[in-house]
Amino acid sequence: MRRFIISCLFTCLSALGTAAEKTNVLLIMADDLNNDLGCYGHPKVKSPNIDRLASQGVRFERAYCQYPQCNASRASMMTGMYPDQTGVRDNHTFFRERRPEAVTLPQLFRNNGYFTARVGKIYHFGVPGEIGTNGMDDAASWDEVVNPRGRDKDDEALVHSIDPKHSMGGTLSWLAAGGEDAEQTDGIGASACIELLERNRGGPFFIAMGFYRPHTPYVAPKKYFRMYPVEELRSPAEPADGLLGLPMAAWMDRPYQLSMDELTKRQATQAYYASISFMDAQLGRILDALETLGLSRNTVVVFVSDHGYHMGEHMLWQKTTLFENSARVPLIIAAPAHRETAGGSTGALAEMLDIYPTLADLCGLRTPDAVQGLSLRPQLRDTTAEARRAALTTLDAADRTHRPKLWPDTRGFTIRTDRYRYTEWDGGKLGVELYDHEADPGEYVNLSLAPHMRETLRDLKQLLASKIGEATREP
Repeated sequence: MRRFIISCLFTCLSALGTAAEKTNVLLIMADDLNNDLGCYGHPKVKSPNIDRLASQGVRFERAYCQYPQCNASRASMMTGMYPDQTGVRDNHTFFRERRPEAVTLPQLFRNNGYFTARVGKIYHFGVPGEIGTNGMDDAASWDEVVNPRGRDKDDEALVHSIDPKHSMGGTLSWLAAGGEDAEQTDGIGASACIELLERNRGGPFFIAMGFYRPHTPYVAPKKYFRMYPVEELRSPAEPADGLLGLPMAAWMDRPYQLSMDELTKRQATQAYYASISFMDAQLGRILDALETLGLSRNTVVVFVSDHGYHMGEHMLWQKTTLFENSARVPLIIAAPAHRETAGGSTGALAEMLDIYPTLADLCGLRTPDAVQGLSLRPQLRDTTAEARRAALTTLDAADRTHRPKLWPDTRGFTIRTDRYRYTEWDGGKLGVELYDHEADPGEYVNLSLAPHMRETLRDLKQLLASKIGEATREP
């Protein structure tokens, strides 16, 4: 009898221990972070903490957003649905207006007994206008929210913009700020995230940290600007015929940025790099806290940006294109259950909406039927495993400065395969693009009219049609 009682007690204590060891989630989002800047070996940008996280997890070298703009991309990722399924394809529509029944990623965890909290920008917030507010947040997702607001808001009158007629959040603007990291919005946000980790170290938790940088205006303390002397920076080397063969629908955006002189381009680049390094430093504080609190052993950490970014490539700056620069995102997943692949990278094609089923899978939760995408757990186990044949990104005319007047109803769809990028504008009526990444990783030679590519073009056209069907069907 005594042995039976002891056995029962051991079983109960083991069950309690298992519950206590539920896997936590820390989701960290950067805003407007170019994929090549950070843990991908950029010769200039200093991001030691993104590098540190990459050494603890798997880098997804070919991860793509579903829409190269903040609101639509974030709504897609957080609901696990494509933009056509959420009904969000702009920066103004709240996804609950179109999908009131959606169970968001944090809401799934909340429904399963997790404490959920948000700091900063996870759903869409206008930058800098809505910093310090709830923006377009979703109340059903969180138990607690923190809306940090720093001196960057108070110093907005000091921000330099290349064209004051346009919003400083929509054009190249910057400020080498006075004061210390802790006074800036992202510094305050990092401190709030650390406090949430300390307070909820017993778990289980789903905590989301949304940095506002490096979104324009590029604001960071002066010491980060000093890391990148202007005279050492250069604009991207562009082929002389790099715009030949491009459909106009694919290219011209924010035409006033075309008149920047070389010094202005370098200054903008300096400021963008400085903002990345400042954000990286705040990430480092959070990673330090995870280790100090002993949470690294049972917390999945995801680092991602909402889309990519141009810094002069194709004579373009910022986002809202269907080129690789804008569609590709940095993605790192550090999962305690898969330490065997830590520090590795995978070329498997991934979409941002794969994050939802991946986290659910890693934490043993069932995804709602409406959730699209694939769990990336196989790639965390084996970095050579394939995921999908193609990754899809789409863009509407209304999200480009020049295009609404010229082509008000135009939509672009693009797929990225292992080797190619294939894009159609208005079903091909306003242009088709085909790039071979083995020979042309910068996407400068449009092969859509090349006779030797006819068979490849036909196959990619069929694959794109299949992906569009997948992304537009009722979930």
